[in-house]
Amino acid sequence: MPHLPHTQETVADMDRRSFLRTGLGGAFFLGTVSVTAGLSGCATTPAGRLETATPQTDAGYQFQFLTRDDIELFRALLPAIVGPALTEEPEPRRQAIAGTIERIDQGMVRFGPANQKELRKLFDLLNFGLTRVTVARVWSSWPNVTTSEADAFLERWRTSGIGLFNNGYIALTKISNVAFYGHPEHWHLSGYPGPPEWAVNALPQFNNA
Repeated sequence: MPHLPHTQETVADMDRRSFLRTGLGGAFFLGTVSVTAGLSGCATTPAGRLETATPQTDAGYQFQFLTRDDIELFRALLPAIVGPALTEEPEPRRQAIAGTIERIDQGMVRFGPANQKELRKLFDLLNFGLTRVTVARVWSSWPNVTTSEADAFLERWRTSGIGLFNNGYIALTKISNVAFYGHPEHWHLSGYPGPPEWAVNALPQFNNA
């Protein structure tokens, strides 16, 4: 099932909010997982510029927040979150996913330190093999996860009786939806007609010249 978007908001606009209000117990758990993941060899530094041989991402883009593991996580989750809004045509689909992940990274860079710290813990929770299996109940590594498996994971967290998982679901889907539907090429998919003509003509951010 598609996980519906919050439209007309940029990823960077969300830095005023806290995504994971986990409480003391949840914060301690996420912090423990994050430290353990780092000690166990999970990627902990931004991916930087990926090698040209990577087909799913623009080789010219340099990631400043997302790690290589985070990129694989979003590659797996985006088709489940965005659903039928993604085209089935292979190359446009690849470009849409790659561009969305890059916009997620751009937004993360502009988040406040508190939100960055919370999201890093969430991503470590999902990337660390032990907690991916025991907490997320995702048995395969993210590059091998099918869209139906990703959707089942998201639905489990959405309907969970544990607030930590509910908030994790909200964070993942909101970040992804804003990055996807906030792009001008995708405005029409959410029913947004775009900015009025007078704004396009008057405001410099709408002019390429």
